[in-house]
Amino acid sequence: MSHRVAFLGLVAAVALAAAPVAAQTPTPEQQAQVAAAQAAPQPVRPPRYGYEVVNIYPHDPAAFTQGLEIHDGEFLESTGRHPSSVRRVAIESGEVLQKRELDNQFFGEGLTAIGDRVLTLTWQGGHGFVWDADDLEPAGTFSYAGEGWGLTHDDTRVILSDGSPSLRFLDPVTLQQTGSVPVTYMGRPLERLNELEFIEGEVWANVWQTNYIVRIDPATGVVKGVIDLTGLLPDPVANPADDVLNGIAWDAENRRLFVTGKNWPKMFEVRLTEAY
Repeated sequence: MSHRVAFLGLVAAVALAAAPVAAQTPTPEQQAQVAAAQAAPQPVRPPRYGYEVVNIYPHDPAAFTQGLEIHDGEFLESTGRHPSSVRRVAIESGEVLQKRELDNQFFGEGLTAIGDRVLTLTWQGGHGFVWDADDLEPAGTFSYAGEGWGLTHDDTRVILSDGSPSLRFLDPVTLQQTGSVPVTYMGRPLERLNELEFIEGEVWANVWQTNYIVRIDPATGVVKGVIDLTGLLPDPVANPADDVLNGIAWDAENRRLFVTGKNWPKMFEVRLTEAY
């Protein structure tokens, strides 16, 4: 995906709406509309979180990170561009322990591991891959409508993002869509949800082309919190156009949170700071 996200545009739109304008005498109808709008319940601004860096680890700067997850004490990572790949990576050293490349016709996207299977998406064409979790041997394919961006799962469903302001739910066995939920930030649709991670009942999503991760209630689609990771990677990557935050991995056993970006040379273990 090479689109600019609406998240910052949404914030800017709110700011512009609050900006002063030339004084005009409102009509009675306009006065009534303003009074009604002021009386209506206003969307609550979700809490925002900062971060502190706990550890920094190496990350392959050639990896155009699309999906990231921890499985059996190692990272599973999918990459985009050509050739795209699915790989197993050592957490502390960043060493690529195993890698399978996709045919050049496919642009790799999100990843999640369910039991003994690893699922990966491709950007366009609705072509998904199934891999053996032990050795990343090809183990099947599946299909879905539209684009594929991010992928994660909860106890009963696979959860997919496709660039639209919604999350889609798939049956974990058949991988057929069973439902969806619209995603909203302060009452307005939020699109460009990218890499996903399911963390303690919430779906966390990178918002494409921003420094933000949003925390989504999967039952309602409402954004319940925003994590601002501005300044995490102080030096730009070789191609600044690729300097994009993408990649969330949660170590549930040890309660560790890892984040990285496309072609970033570093993987960061971070801890959230108090909401404000």
